[in-house]
Parts: sequence; C-alpha cells; structure tokens
Amino acid sequence: MQRVEIEGGVAVGVDSSASSLRALLVAAEEAKRRDAVLHVVRAWSIRTAPRPEDCPPGAVPSTDQYHETVLADTKRIVRTKLGEDPGIPIEVHVVHSPSPQALLSASRGADLLVVGHRGRGGFAGLMLGSVAEQCVRHAACPVLVVRPSI
Repeated sequence: MQRVEIEGGVAVGVDSSASSLRALLVAAEEAKRRDAVLHVVRAWSIRTAPRPEDCPPGAVPSTDQYHETVLADTKRIVRTKLGEDPGIPIEVHVVHSPSPQALLSASRGADLLVVGHRGRGGFAGLMLGSVAEQCVRHAACPVLVVRPSI
C-alpha cells in the first residue's frame, strides 16, 4: 500500500464519480480562498483503473502501465474541470491503495480534506458513502463532505 504524504493545503479525493468531480470544484475554490496548494488524490486498484489503451487485447498490463494510465486520466479530469490555468498550484497524487487509506494518509499533512458524499461503489440509498464515513471518523484534519448540487 502506498501513502500520500503532503505538507499543508487542501486535499481532495477524486475517483471520476460525479460526486468526486463536484468535490474537486469545491476543493479548488477552498484552495483559492486559503491561497493553498490543491492536492488531488486518486487511489486505484486493478479493478478500478482504466485499462491502458496501448495494451493489446488478452495481455495483462503492468502495474506501471496502470499507474501511468490513471495518472494521465486524473490529470485530464483536473484539466477538464478546472481549466488549463486554474490560478492555484495543483499536485496530483496517484496511489495503488484502497481509497480510505490513501485519503487518511493525505489527511495527516493536509489542512482540509474534501470528499464527495458517495463515490463509485456502494449503495445509492446510503446517506454517506463508506469512504466518506471513514474519512469523517478517522481523518487527522477537518473534513468537508460535498453533497450533490440540487
């Protein structure tokens, strides 16, 4: 399991779900208000990572290939949502780790952790997703849970 080590700033969990994309926008605004670095954290597993395009059918991509694909996809998401020049410094952290562990490790150095209310997994009827709940219960910094827009 990899860790996310940061010093200060606003950390946000991104997994490409609609909830996490809204959290990304809110976290960027919060980083601007604080004049802080925005740390975009994306945890991945073989099950959740996009498949590398250059890997032939039937072949198994390497962990490095998956990592590079997730990194490129995350940078694309950030650029698409925040634009080419968002006006704040942004660092992207892509880790092969369960989401709660990656976000909790980021919370140890962050001033604020921002998460969506529900990610890609779980049950739609839950008030709070399991990752968000673990962050609220165990994070080492304040946590902002972003609800969907109405």
